[in-house]
Amino acid sequence: QYTRGTVTAFAPFDARADAEALRKAMKGLGTDEETVLTILTTRNNAQRQEIASAFKTLFGRDLVDDLKSELTGKFETLMVSLMRPAYIFDAHALKHAIKGAGTNEKVLTEILASRTPAEVQNIKQVYQQEYEASLEDKITGETSGHFQRLLVVLLQANRDPDVGVDEALVEQDAQVLFRAGELKWGTDEEKFITILGTRSVSHLRRVFDKYMTISGFQIEETIDRETSGDLEKLLLAVVKCIRSVPAYFAETLYYSMKGAGTDDDTLIRVMVSRSEVDLLDIRREFRKNFAKSLYQMIQKDTSGDYRKALLLLCGGDDD
Repeated sequence: QYTRGTVTAFAPFDARADAEALRKAMKGLGTDEETVLTILTTRNNAQRQEIASAFKTLFGRDLVDDLKSELTGKFETLMVSLMRPAYIFDAHALKHAIKGAGTNEKVLTEILASRTPAEVQNIKQVYQQEYEASLEDKITGETSGHFQRLLVVLLQANRDPDVGVDEALVEQDAQVLFRAGELKWGTDEEKFITILGTRSVSHLRRVFDKYMTISGFQIEETIDRETSGDLEKLLLAVVKCIRSVPAYFAETLYYSMKGAGTDDDTLIRVMVSRSEVDLLDIRREFRKNFAKSLYQMIQKDTSGDYRKALLLLCGGDDD
């Protein structure tokens, strides 16, 4: 199980007491946002589900509906997101990414490149249960070309298990990628899709080293030169996640806040989905790669209750 999250089980935990405190915070005129954000960011997801259940038992009301009617804006989005169980959270994000006009390729890329095969299987199951539709059908209906093919490969969740590395196969894969990209006029995208989408993580890390030896380039440089658009972004995300999922998310968070304006959807999605998984590692990578802490960047880039809640999820500064 994951133990590198910033949010862990709260003790001593009393679901009824929390439910009563939340009801009091939202009852009558005005809302006590401080109580809401403090409770929801310091309990883990399993505990939040217990609170929601106690809330319904005690008051005959739906906690999420109350949060939606009492809160607004980004703060509301963050609190409601915290109430979704992990796989439902991912399934919901994917559903919204492929719903209506235009597809949000960024969300498809981020979730499917970073989740483990077991997580992808769970997301597919939950998607089917929640929306009575196949996630794969929905995604193939809204995407095309090599980008679609790589998404479908990732959705199969059939990556080889991590059991020892066969050096002969490492050499072979590195050569195949070299010939499919740098050595070829045009690119054989299919080779990239198959190798990056199906080989084990430890095997691919060795392939990337070997590739560098053979070609003199990092695999990322080749992908950058040889592909473009959504496929390029997805291939790069897969490579980054093979190298280090926390480093990938540190970079994702950094770019969600860098420059003018904030990509709040991405900021919320990553902070919520990684808070019980590896946010401590993400913070470490962030500090190492961007010369400032995640905490400081959130502090500078957000405001109000939204900022308070994000900082609590962040769980501390690294300076």
